Amino acid sequence: MKRIKKYLVFFALIVSFSIFGCGCSGNKSDPEVAQQKETEGLKIGMSFDSFVIERWLRDRDFFELTAKNLGAEVNVQVANGDPQEQISQIQYFMKKNVDVIVVIAVDGEDISQIVSEARKQGIRVISYDRLVMNAGTDLYISFDNEKVGTLMGEALCDALPGGGNIFAIYGSPKDHNVSMVEKGFKDVIEDSNLKIVYSKYCDNWLAELAFEAVEEGLSSTPRNLAGVMCGNDDLAGQAFRALAENRLAGKVVLVGQDAELSACQRIVEGTQTMTVYKPVEQLAKKTAEFAAALGYQKMTEEGRITEKDVPETVLKVQKELEGLDTINDGTNDVPYYGIDPIPVTAENIDEVIIGSDFHTEEDVYLNVRKMNEKNDGQ
Repeated sequence: MKRIKKYLVFFALIVSFSIFGCGCSGNKSDPEVAQQKETEGLKIGMSFDSFVIERWLRDRDFFELTAKNLGAEVNVQVANGDPQEQISQIQYFMKKNVDVIVVIAVDGEDISQIVSEARKQGIRVISYDRLVMNAGTDLYISFDNEKVGTLMGEALCDALPGGGNIFAIYGSPKDHNVSMVEKGFKDVIEDSNLKIVYSKYCDNWLAELAFEAVEEGLSSTPRNLAGVMCGNDDLAGQAFRALAENRLAGKVVLVGQDAELSACQRIVEGTQTMTVYKPVEQLAKKTAEFAAALGYQKMTEEGRITEKDVPETVLKVQKELEGLDTINDGTNDVPYYGIDPIPVTAENIDEVIIGSDFHTEEDVYLNVRKMNEKNDGQ
């Protein structure tokens, strides 16, 4: 019995050491497996300014869907309007060693240095919608922002053929697009009988600043107001509120951009004259294709994949990258891809907005329908 007990104890010890040894081996290999998985496949980091503006959620969804269909893993971060937070997010992407960073800049100048560092690390960087300054990003893709301003100016001129006094409520002065919109707008206004009697920039695109600006403009300029240009529809919504409180809504021509639902509703109601529709689906999908093209190019150069591993559609986009025009970011000539914006008024809103499924007819005409039902009831 003693001999049997000794054998049992010895056997138990062997089993224990075997289990312990397997456990150690498993713990040692798990990080290696995890690290291997982490470095496999195309990885894209995307940092948004914020989701305060309605359109950004659309951009995110269309981008993610397209990128994933091209074999990419997308990590989306939101800076909530804080440049330092966006810098931290880019640093995070650098630590994760992503292949491509797509950035919607809070401040195109504040993030310049960290973007340059990311590029030195070999990461491809795309300036999405807003140009990152002095960083030499691999691509800038946006709408033709100067044309956006041109369309706004033309809409005011068409609505006010006799001229008049207007307010110009611009977006953030740190957004490079704002300067281009302003240029396009002023080029048109200078050749007209319209006169800008008050102008204001809205830091960080804060909509409430547009309300304050209109109120201030009305109190400081005793002349009759004929029109208001707003940097986007979010600002236009607050400008409309100020006009309404001063019993000027519908009497003063109001223009904006982005074709937000509330703006489209105001257009069919007659309290906003025009908005600029920017097909964000087209922009987001194209950006995802370019991001995949740059990412697979990086992976090929690093020997992680061969050209035969790159999707055929991506190879075509890589060739497209080679023939792009450039735009200067202050220091470097950056490859640039622009998409034309479309003016939207009451005359073409059904075709452009509802016809493209950007907003539904039910949503656009919701308030009009309610007003008609109320009038019928009376």
